Amino acid sequence: MRRVSLLQYTILLLIALNLISCSSFGAPGPTSVPSSTQAATYSDPFAYCAAVGTIDEPDARYVGPKVPEVIAKGLMKGASPDAPLDLFIQNSFWRCMDGKVYGCFVGANLPCMSKADMSLTPTPEEADFCQANPNAEIIPAYVTGRETVYEWRCKNGAPEIVRQVFQADARGFISDFWYELSP
Repeated sequence: MRRVSLLQYTILLLIALNLISCSSFGAPGPTSVPSSTQAATYSDPFAYCAAVGTIDEPDARYVGPKVPEVIAKGLMKGASPDAPLDLFIQNSFWRCMDGKVYGCFVGANLPCMSKADMSLTPTPEEADFCQANPNAEIIPAYVTGRETVYEWRCKNGAPEIVRQVFQADARGFISDFWYELSP
């Protein structure tokens, strides 16, 4: 039988004591993280945005409802007084920009979560539409896509920009659809 030196015995004893302290005897397990290093979580969208600054959609640090009532109510301003709150809760999105809360209500097929299409180049769908409708005064949104910031028309069978109708915000979303909200 091999003899264990005092140093080896001491090392084995320290390892065993360390394993025991990490076991289920009431001490934190190996997956526990000290509270000082845990990421803060927020259920208030305004506190969340103040903390995170700018983010295109809430991440795991936000632990509240997908669309909080305060956001839905903020987006309802200017809507019909008969508008149901649930409609706004189910069809709205929110994000943070520069520490502030911004909300968007999908409403009439608004592309809340899509970035603005700033392209000056006609799409193949627009070209096809203009081939079939050579002098159409407007190319409909189902052809151009709802993300475009331009009004398009057909002139002699070719797509043409009439004017820019929407602006993109600093994050690339159509700013005309997003509203800064307050608590």
